Amino acid sequence: MKILAVNAGSSSLKFQMYEMPQEKVLISGVFERIGIDNSFYTIKLNGEKITHEVELSNHSVAVGFLTKELLENNIVDSLDEIKGVGHRTVQGADKISDSVIVNEYVEDIIQKYKTLAPLHNPASLVGIKAFKEYMPNAVHVAVFDTAFHQTMPEEAFMYAVPYEWYTEHAVRKYGMHGTSHKYVSRRINEILGRNDTKVIVCHLGNGGSLSAVVNGKCIDTSMGLTPNAGIVMGSRCGDIDASIIPYIMEVTGMSISEVDKALNKESGLLGISGVSSDSRDVEKGANDGNKRCILAQNIYVRRVVEYIAKYYVLMGGVDAICFTAGIGENSISTREKIIERLSVLGIKLDKEANNVRGEEKLITSKDSSIPCYVIPTNEELMIARDTYNLVDEK
Repeated sequence: MKILAVNAGSSSLKFQMYEMPQEKVLISGVFERIGIDNSFYTIKLNGEKITHEVELSNHSVAVGFLTKELLENNIVDSLDEIKGVGHRTVQGADKISDSVIVNEYVEDIIQKYKTLAPLHNPASLVGIKAFKEYMPNAVHVAVFDTAFHQTMPEEAFMYAVPYEWYTEHAVRKYGMHGTSHKYVSRRINEILGRNDTKVIVCHLGNGGSLSAVVNGKCIDTSMGLTPNAGIVMGSRCGDIDASIIPYIMEVTGMSISEVDKALNKESGLLGISGVSSDSRDVEKGANDGNKRCILAQNIYVRRVVEYIAKYYVLMGGVDAICFTAGIGENSISTREKIIERLSVLGIKLDKEANNVRGEEKLITSKDSSIPCYVIPTNEELMIARDTYNLVDEK
């Protein structure tokens, strides 16, 4: 069965086509700068990358080029062969607790909560409508970033603010990166050969979040109402004292939108280092002796360690800690610094094993109290699996 996994951004569109249930990738690609000058797309087929410079005025045009590539490369003889299209969607609030077949209700939910994900939810709707136009006979599935975290108990997702903010305005913790946390937590259970586990997943990228997962279900996560909560990120501040906001507005005359922009796009590694939001640039600066880059790295590591320690206590122990996403999979030194600070828990790094990038591997020694793994995430595959299961059930 051919399943298409797609991720529509405000000006981009990523996709992977799978043959399911074999989970074989047939073709993949990304359309970039949609609606912007100098747009282009890249297709990866049989290990070869091909880039085309084309005018992509909107997502529907991009989907048109995508379908052209599928037909011309003989991936399908007819678009009707595509039985399911899985759409990565960010915010479903507390109304969606699993991946679901798209209907009018689901589209209304995506639209209703777009203020909680203003860049992503509208793009998801645009993507869904564009693919429905070209593939009306396929089953369209929405795979929500927030869904995996809906198993959190009330005491984890509620904020200590006026209760009416929750009942009337949906103010609560939702979490993000749920598809990645779901994939990695399931993969570690396969590695451990059991499902009765206590796992910490560290999704560390330009955006980052951690989750505490017990027996396959999330009981807490670091992101909150929005992605700007939890650990320090590339340009997001993470957890701060809320009173900073009115204070800065008063002393600088900044508007609320200016402060919001600063906290989301000018803070984090970028704000502290003054160099870049890219951890690779900050890491290089630190190695070159840049004091602000060293400080940025130390703050980043400290925040991650604080959440790991918190979840260790919350779950009453941990069976495995997993590192994933851009930094988690590729930054050898960041993982080393995190694990060194966790030595009080009896965790011992195997430096030779840790010398790895983008590869699934155990990176702690045999006598480590808790095994730590690098597990490359695969959100597209998780989307394809959920979509396949729903198509198969229909």
